[in-house]
Amino acid sequence: MNASDSESTRIGPWTWQNSRDIYQNPWIHVREDKVIRPDGEEGIYGVVEFANWAIGVVALDASGRIVLVGQHRYPLNYYSWEIPEGGCLKGSDTLEAAAARELREETGVEAKRWDYLGCFTLSNAVSDEVAHLFLARDLTQGEPSPDPTEVLQVKWEMLEEACRQVLEGEITESISIAGLLRAKHFLENEKAGVKKEYKRGP
Repeated sequence: MNASDSESTRIGPWTWQNSRDIYQNPWIHVREDKVIRPDGEEGIYGVVEFANWAIGVVALDASGRIVLVGQHRYPLNYYSWEIPEGGCLKGSDTLEAAAARELREETGVEAKRWDYLGCFTLSNAVSDEVAHLFLARDLTQGEPSPDPTEVLQVKWEMLEEACRQVLEGEITESISIAGLLRAKHFLENEKAGVKKEYKRGP
């Protein structure tokens, strides 16, 4: 919040009074807001602010296959198959440039055709994180160059099979779920001659 501690600001049914910093690193900032709750009582609200927009890419080849990336996820201590993903520092790269970079780094794939699949919010009760989704086509295969912190596997699945895995609970990561289902919807509209356009903010 940019207001001074002596001011009060309405945020929907809440009233913000002041904030204090709890923790910060290059990726997240955690703050605690002193608020008046909708019921009129004083309270606190913890908010996680993200430095990056999240990016997800559904890369579709001419055979109808999409590329998935497998990696171990530290916070939940489990292995997850996902669409290629990464981050875009707010105010730096264009979203498209960031999407192309993440796809190339994680899988070695480059694409000539890009379509925007819209955005969605992640855990909006406690964070301001927004994910942006893309469909990449006209693919060529090169060599991946993952981040040193990433130990990745790459595999190709038919889009229909990946969507089945979403609906059956086999793919559980939220950006992948949204990206795969949005891609399927976009392609169905495209086949029917309907041009689908998404806004770039929540």
